[in-house]
Amino acid sequence: MQENVLTGKVALITGGARRVGAEIARTLHAHGMHLVIHYRSSKDDAHALQAELEKHRPKSVTLVKGDLLNVAQLSNIVEEAAAAFGRLDTLLNNASSFYPTPVGAATEQQWDDLIGTNLKAPFFLSQASAPHLKKTRGCIVNIADIHGERPIKHYPIYSAAKAGLVMLTKSLARELAPEVRVNAIAPGTIMWPEGEAEVSEAQKQELLARIPLRRSGSPDDIARTALFLIRDAGYINGQVIAVCGGRTVVA
Repeated sequence: MQENVLTGKVALITGGARRVGAEIARTLHAHGMHLVIHYRSSKDDAHALQAELEKHRPKSVTLVKGDLLNVAQLSNIVEEAAAAFGRLDTLLNNASSFYPTPVGAATEQQWDDLIGTNLKAPFFLSQASAPHLKKTRGCIVNIADIHGERPIKHYPIYSAAKAGLVMLTKSLARELAPEVRVNAIAPGTIMWPEGEAEVSEAQKQELLARIPLRRSGSPDDIARTALFLIRDAGYINGQVIAVCGGRTVVA
């Protein structure tokens, strides 16, 4: 397929200012897409990424700030994205909260946050985006997690939220067809978590030992999978691609 097939098309990436989201942004931008990068608190990272990308192609990146837990803001984020370049071709639901919620210590606020960012916001963003995506015969790509299928200990709410996102992907693939394709990527060990979810060196080695390829992946692995689903996968719909080094095929 021609490298410039995405030129001039527009992607909205939630949580696109840093980590995996930023790498997806770089990859899609390098293949000609205009970007609307959503961020909540990573203002400096967002502006730095915009400046980095616009060195290569001026006026090709717009930033939009918003709290995805505020459902009333979600349609505004989508409308701002669609207005930025006059169309919307891809919604990439990447933003995510991730931290442990062991049974006995979990709070309702943690439930609302984890379910909100990982499941509720993707649904309402998809709903708001659907009319625009139908016009362009576009697509939605959700960033799920292998732990939506295999729960991770001490993370029951997060695991449940990602399981819901997997089913949402399949449901929306039926609801929005034939005009809009909806697929998901389920990363395994790609980047080590930060903050309260941070793991020790011993834990890292234990995790890597469970992966058949015996190594972690990279953000580029996720970005290239997203590129494939957006650019090359015209007959793939309702699928979840695990990018995990084989972790899902072992006990």
